[in-house]
Formats: sequence, C-alpha cells, structure tokens
Amino acid sequence: MIALTLALGSSLAYGCADFLGGLGARRTHVLRTVMIAAPASLAVEMLLWPLLGASLSIGALGWGAASGVASAAAFTLLYRTLAIGPMNVLSPVTAVVSAALPVGVGLLQGEHLGAAGLVGLPLALVAVVLVSAGNGTGSARPSRTALLLALGAGAAIALQLIFLHQAPSDSGVAPLIVGRAVSSAVTLAAAGLMLSKLGSERPAYAMSAAAGVLDSVANLLFLLAARSGDLAVVAVITALYPAGTVLLARSVLAERIHRGQIVGLGTAALAVSLLALT
Repeated sequence: MIALTLALGSSLAYGCADFLGGLGARRTHVLRTVMIAAPASLAVEMLLWPLLGASLSIGALGWGAASGVASAAAFTLLYRTLAIGPMNVLSPVTAVVSAALPVGVGLLQGEHLGAAGLVGLPLALVAVVLVSAGNGTGSARPSRTALLLALGAGAAIALQLIFLHQAPSDSGVAPLIVGRAVSSAVTLAAAGLMLSKLGSERPAYAMSAAAGVLDSVANLLFLLAARSGDLAVVAVITALYPAGTVLLARSVLAERIHRGQIVGLGTAALAVSLLALT
C-alpha cells in the first residue's frame, strides 16, 4: 500500500509537470523551457539531501548519471511533443511506452504478482491504452513527427525509471542529485551549441520552474515507491500520469476528452484497487 500510494503521488506530480512544461514550451523554444526546469529540479533535490541523505557510491553515481542522460532526452522530447499537441493524445502515447518497458524489466528480473495483481497489472496497461485513444470526433489528429517524438519520449522516460530503480537502495537521494546534475549539464551544453536557433522569445519562467519542481517531486516519489515495491507494479501505476495531463488540458485548454478516455480513467481506478490487494 505504501508503494502504491507513492506511485500514485508520482503519477499525479508527473502529469501536472508535463502539462506545465508542455504549455511553457508553446511560448518559446523547448530548450529554453528545459534550461529552467532542469536546474529548478536540481535545486529541490539539493534541498532534500540533508533531510533524506545521500550515499555517493559507484553504483549511485553510475546509475544516477545514466538516468540523467535519459532524463535530459525525456524532458526535451516530451515538452516538444506536448508543445506540438494535442496533449490529450500524445501524452498518453508516451505513457504506453514508458509503462511497458519497465514492466518487462521487472518481470524479467523475477518479480511475481498475486492473483489480484495478475488481473490488475494488465488492466492498468489497458487503462493507459484507453486513455491514449483520445482523438474522437472534433479532436486534432497528431502528425507523424509528433507521434515519433511521443514514442521517443516514452522510451526515454522508461529508461530513466529503470536506471533509477537499479541504483543501490541505500543511496538515499544521490541517484536523483547526480541524474539531475547530469541532465542539467547536458541541457545547458545543448542550449549553448544551439544558442543562435533558440529565438528571442522569453520563456515562461514561473511555469517552467514549477514543471521542474514537480518533476523532481515525481522522481523522488517513484524512487521511494520502487524501493518499497515491485518495479512492474510501480511503473505501470506511475504511467497513469496522462490522466492528470488530460484533465488539465480539458479544464485549461478546452481540449476534447474522448469517451474511451473516460472509460480508461474508470479502468485505471479498478486496476489500482486490484493492485492494492496484491
């Protein structure tokens, strides 16, 4: 139950972060948004160091750095994906990929589920797919480029979660700090190389920083959940984050929610209930 609650909190934080980051990236070049979001995340994780501790072992450094590279790719690809839109289609597409890969890794590593989990886990994956089937009548159809970006973002998110899970369980927040430092460095280096192409538009500072802070909170909750539960379960619950993005896109941007997405939200609630019994 602790792992499930933490994973749900991570899912909610990721959904809100993605919405704010995608919205901010509509106003300026995506790298300008990430240049603010990534350091804001790092600042939050540095503040957590005295509270939660950090052991800078070789494993924590290695897996943290790998997660940082994946995080930089995820930030850039995802925010660019959501900037192109429509959010209520593309965000769930990333979730399908980001859920399937960690679930596969968890099962290959020998994780086992009870009877309720064997039903709840497939239902959760079905819920992610249903939420992704959201281009009903009147909704904008995503371009091929947007779909490819969404798939790439999902793979990058999945790798980030897998790498964080592989870090030593006694390393505290060290993998998060190292990962965010690496992702910030990669982002700033990329921005420096592309400075002439970033345009002159001012980024949405508050929105981008808030996205970074929420992403940091989501990463922390995922790390704690993965340390207290199975990766296969935690990853698929975390991957329900598009529900938050879709609902925010509906209320703020008036994007249409397809009937299938509503069914998906109900299926997600049922899946979470079953997984809670595992």
